[in-house]
Amino acid sequence: MRVAVTGTPGTGKTTATRRLEADSEGALDVVHLNDVVREAGFSTGTDEARDSLVADLDAVEGWLDERDAGDVELLESHLAHLLPADRVVVLRCHPDELGDRLTERGESEASVAENRESEALDVVLAEAVERHGLDSVYEVDATERSPEAVAAAIEAVVAGEREPSAGTVSFVDSLADHP
Repeated sequence: MRVAVTGTPGTGKTTATRRLEADSEGALDVVHLNDVVREAGFSTGTDEARDSLVADLDAVEGWLDERDAGDVELLESHLAHLLPADRVVVLRCHPDELGDRLTERGESEASVAENRESEALDVVLAEAVERHGLDSVYEVDATERSPEAVAAAIEAVVAGEREPSAGTVSFVDSLADHP
């Protein structure tokens, strides 16, 4: 089974999946896609405005299809929902908190503003639902959850202990606070 763990940058994907990876003692095959893109050279160039690589998703998908994955494969990245998956976990975070997290990471003001707006407008969630359907998408509000609680929510999705839940979180009102 392949589970995509996705969300706007800063929602806690890497932190939560690294905890799951450590706690699972190898039972979960966690693939940090941003590392794969960078290390394997699966990019089509650089987005100068965002100072980031442009992922070659066809190359990533081919690489994933060729590898010998475990029983449960977790794909972690803000792009993971754009790849084939059985279930998609979309981590969400209030745009104010998200902005604080990204600022602490040293992101530019432009990047912080773009990602805050993307989160408020449900961009990743909408893409995930469009590609995978409502019955395969699980939304998790990570705003006030500890990394352990976020990891537990992802684990519950993997175990089939949660119902699909797209559309349960809304941050659109935060747009009025930031013109």
